[in-house]
Amino acid sequence: MRWLAVAACLLAASCGHYERFALPSPGAPEQGGYAWSARETPVLGRGLGGKTDAVDALNPSVVPSPDGLVNLYSGFDGKRWRTLLARSGDGLHWQGGQLVIEPDGRTWEGAAIAANGAALARGGQIHYWYQAGDPPRIGLARGGDEAKWVKHPAPVLDYGPRGAWDERALGDPYVIGQAGWLYMYYLGEDRARRQRLGVARSRDGVLWTRHRGNPVLELGEDGAFDESGLGEPAVWRDRGWWWMLYTGRQRNEVRRMGLARSRDGLKWERTPLVIAGGQSWNAKVVCDATVIVEPDRVRVWFGGGDVAHPAENINGQIGYGELRWKPAAR
Repeated sequence: MRWLAVAACLLAASCGHYERFALPSPGAPEQGGYAWSARETPVLGRGLGGKTDAVDALNPSVVPSPDGLVNLYSGFDGKRWRTLLARSGDGLHWQGGQLVIEPDGRTWEGAAIAANGAALARGGQIHYWYQAGDPPRIGLARGGDEAKWVKHPAPVLDYGPRGAWDERALGDPYVIGQAGWLYMYYLGEDRARRQRLGVARSRDGVLWTRHRGNPVLELGEDGAFDESGLGEPAVWRDRGWWWMLYTGRQRNEVRRMGLARSRDGLKWERTPLVIAGGQSWNAKVVCDATVIVEPDRVRVWFGGGDVAHPAENINGQIGYGELRWKPAAR
C-alpha cells in the first residue's frame, strides 16, 4: 500500500510543500483601532526613472538603509513592468529611480514583468521577492543600493497543484521575518479567476512551505469593496495583533484598501476601516501598501491612480499616509 500513498502524495503535489503553522503570538491584545490620514499629493510621481516609469509608478516596497530609506517600486512604460530603486531621507522626498531589475525573456520570467515585489533587508543585502512570468509566479533577487542584483534561477514559489486555490497564478508577495522564519503573504488565482490571499513560510527565502489551510482571506460579500478580488497584502505586528492592509476590487474595478486583524496570522477579521482615494490623482485606485512600524505610528506608502483598471495604465503614482492608534473608550 505504500506506493499508493506515494502516488497520492505526488498527485497532490503536497509532500513537503504544505503544513499547518501559525505566526508567533503578537502579545496581549489592546482594544482600539487605527485612524488614517494621508498627504494630499503623491510623494513619488511618474517619470522619476524617465521612460521606465512614464505610464505608471506603483507597488512601493520601502526598507530602512544606513543612509535613510530605500524604495523598490514598479515602473511601467506601456509595455513592460520593471523594478526601480529610489532613495529618501524622510520617506517624503525621493530621488533616483534607478533601474535595478527587468524581465529576462530568455528565462521563466518572460518579457513583460519583473516587478510588484516585496523587499526585506537581510544579511547585509536586500532580498526582493517579485512577480514575473505569464501567468505570473514569484521569484527572488538579491542586491543592494549600488550592487548588481542577482536573481535566483527559478521561481521560488510556483503554481499550486491541480484544483488548488493558487493553481493558475501567483503574485503580490509581502514578506516579513519573525522568530527565525520568513512568512510570505501572496495572491493566488484559481481556475475560476478568483483572487484570494494565502501564506507560506521559509527559513531561507528560497524553499517555501504553503499553509495547508490556504486561502487565509476570502472575497468580500456582494456589494463590498472587495467583492471581486483581493491582492497586495502588507502585514505587521502591533498592539497585540497581526494587521493586514490589503487591496480590494469591486466589479467596476475601483480599488480600495481594507484593514484586517488576526491573533495567529491565519484567521483574519475585517475591521470597519476602508481607505479610498480622497484626491483626484487616486480617485479610482488606492492599492499596494508597504509599511514601517514606529512606536507612535505606522508609516504607509501606497499606490494610487485615477483610472479604474485591475493592473495598469491608471496614471499610477505613489502616496504616503499614516495609521495612528486610538485606544478604545472606557
